[in-house]
Amino acid sequence: MTSNIFEINYNGTGHSQNINTLGMREMQARVYEKRTSQYLLVKAPPASGKSRALMFVALDKLMNQGIKKAIIAVPERSIGKSFQSTELVKTGFFSDWFINPQNNLTDRGTSESKVSRFVKFISSSNPEDNIMVCTHATLRFAFNQLNNSDFDNVLLAIDEFHHVSQDNNSVLGNAIRNIMGNSSAHIVAMTGSYFRGDSVPILEPTDEQKFDKVIYTYYEQLEGYKYLKSFAMGYSFYRGRYTDALSEVLNTSKKTIIHIPNVNSGESTKDKYDEVDRILEELGDAKFDENTGLWLVTEESGRVLKIADLVNEDGREKVQEYIRNMAKIDDLDIIIALGMAKEGFDWPFAEYALTIGYRNSLTEIVQIIGRVTRDSSNKNHAQFTNLIAQPDAQDDEVMFAVNNVMKAITASLLMESVLAPNFNFKRKDNGDQKSNGTNIFIKGLKEPSTNRSKDIIQNDLNDLKASVLQDNQIQQAIAAGVEAKVINKQLIPRVIMNTYPDLTNDETEEVRQHLVAQSVIQSAEREEGISGKQFLKMANKFINIDEIAIDLIDQVNPFQRAYEVISKEIDAPTLRFIQDYMDGIKFIFSEDELIMLYPQIVQFKKENGRIPDKSSSDQYEQRLAYALLRLEQLRRERQDG
Repeated sequence: MTSNIFEINYNGTGHSQNINTLGMREMQARVYEKRTSQYLLVKAPPASGKSRALMFVALDKLMNQGIKKAIIAVPERSIGKSFQSTELVKTGFFSDWFINPQNNLTDRGTSESKVSRFVKFISSSNPEDNIMVCTHATLRFAFNQLNNSDFDNVLLAIDEFHHVSQDNNSVLGNAIRNIMGNSSAHIVAMTGSYFRGDSVPILEPTDEQKFDKVIYTYYEQLEGYKYLKSFAMGYSFYRGRYTDALSEVLNTSKKTIIHIPNVNSGESTKDKYDEVDRILEELGDAKFDENTGLWLVTEESGRVLKIADLVNEDGREKVQEYIRNMAKIDDLDIIIALGMAKEGFDWPFAEYALTIGYRNSLTEIVQIIGRVTRDSSNKNHAQFTNLIAQPDAQDDEVMFAVNNVMKAITASLLMESVLAPNFNFKRKDNGDQKSNGTNIFIKGLKEPSTNRSKDIIQNDLNDLKASVLQDNQIQQAIAAGVEAKVINKQLIPRVIMNTYPDLTNDETEEVRQHLVAQSVIQSAEREEGISGKQFLKMANKFINIDEIAIDLIDQVNPFQRAYEVISKEIDAPTLRFIQDYMDGIKFIFSEDELIMLYPQIVQFKKENGRIPDKSSSDQYEQRLAYALLRLEQLRRERQDG
């Protein structure tokens, strides 16, 4: 059975779907306000209308800002249809969006011919030859045949921008950096998932600071839907073969997308075709339909399911064509996929995402969730379930399995914040300042002192939380039950410094306080609800909302729920194994951490009249004591050297 980590309910205001006098939805209007920015990063969920928002901005740049050409690059051909010619004048805009068919390079054709067409497009002087859609791959190949200056006065829009990376092996990332540094190009970057918690950052901090940002949250989008009223995220453990556990987690009355495990994962049988066959067998009597490329599966009840197999390469084009052209709710029931049906995939009727095996990318999780969180009249609830192999303390690979479970749960907790409202925090300077709604006054809170820390606090807290939750040492601390102030004041600052190496100590502390406050208050709001209430529950205590102080917040572990969930669901021997293992590696320090901890050691000695004691029952003091021992050890090593 699925154990839901959380379920969030929405009010269905319809606001996100309403349009203004220019024909723009709420998110699109917000992007259009920034239309004059040379570099613009748009972070918004699926179905919020990013493609049309780009059309509005691109047309304004082409007609009013001196931009000569607009190039839209998408990760795969199927997403190109989102940017096809569209009538915009009839809903109030000043121009329609028109693409010459020869400039839609997401249609069929050879890579060589598309690159050739791209190069000709760049050099064309025809004023009507001004908009092109291509794939990321075509852009990469064409870039190698062009000079940076060829992109002068060109708008380059990158859809699904998380494909860009600052890794030296990222051709697309290098291309973007070169174009930014050596041309007058304008860049619009669009993504529904831009998480630093993934392995390689997308942009270097110095490059990212050049971008204006428009953030439209999942919460704003779902709160403004008409039909979809709730979303839940859960997980279920299985032993043996995952196909044997499908009956416990699968409801075939729901429009479902099943993502089977990556072939390199521990959950995979290494035979993806056999896995598809086993799933079909579990569902019923399967027969292949030559006309559509679908599997027609008859259940015991006699009901016939229409199932699309996107795992097998043979016949995949026919299935994809069927999916592109279907329009009715009864046209399809289930999709089985491996690497497909994630980003940019549009099946509005989908309401249940069953993902088998741990996904190490938060971006991938968000993309999969995006497939089922579109508004549609057939659903009022959407569900994401992660089916994970049950860890076994007797297994030689137990730590690998445990690490996967920890990451799956922490990723889920991140998603809970993405899908919940954000709070606005202000420093409380007098008793007349009262918290209300999402505006919270906190005693002792450091306000952002620079534009840099203000930008991170306003735009990047969820991305930063992804980095915190994916940090191995913090995961270990969560599992070991390390005290809250150790996590909040020692481990989290280290992650912030690694993520934003350009920050000063003061800026780091400002960001830290807002990150911890956001996480703790969101957790308290989930427990009790804040709106209209005078008290909220923090660390099993009821606190007057107008008496909240940063010192009190630092005593609360914002990620305690991860430990509570894992200890509840995993058997006792496995839990003890986790705790024993984590306790053995609890005090490991990097050089940056020691530099950060030294002032805390000095402050402890000043306040207590003694150095911290490693045998103390207080974990904060213990960690300071071990840090002091390590500092003394390093000092002796340098003296001896």
